[in-house]
Amino acid sequence: MKKQILDVCCGGRMWWHNKEDARAVYMDNRELECTLCDGRVFRVSPDVIGDFRNIPFPDESFAMVLFDPPHLTHHGEKSWLFKKYGKLSKNWREDLAQGFKECFRVLKTGGTLIFKWSEIDIKLPDILRLTVVQPVILHKKQKTHFVIFLKPDN
Repeated sequence: MKKQILDVCCGGRMWWHNKEDARAVYMDNRELECTLCDGRVFRVSPDVIGDFRNIPFPDESFAMVLFDPPHLTHHGEKSWLFKKYGKLSKNWREDLAQGFKECFRVLKTGGTLIFKWSEIDIKLPDILRLTVVQPVILHKKQKTHFVIFLKPDN
């Protein structure tokens, strides 16, 4: 079966209904296994080690791309939040702008990009300025936003 979905920052696959969904390729820039502060074991075990700024797949490879990048800027590297979610670099604007470009590059025309953002340190409007593609749907639950894009024809 050809994989139709790419999760470019899969982390612990926390928002997946089936964390082993065979339709997806799970990518992250790290592997990790640790015990969180509440005693649960947390694993980051991607199929592909890769950077969302330089996705190692050809153009128009996937019908759906999930983009849930780190959203924290102020947490220490030993904190459980860092272990679970990662941390943005000081160049987060350039990193996320490049991430959006890469996600749209590997997405088939007419495909769906689902972007998840938590407004802990940076507000969503500041993030949406980093892509020229307009969202179709914005859904907010507390501080977490789900933004759905449709890749336009060029």
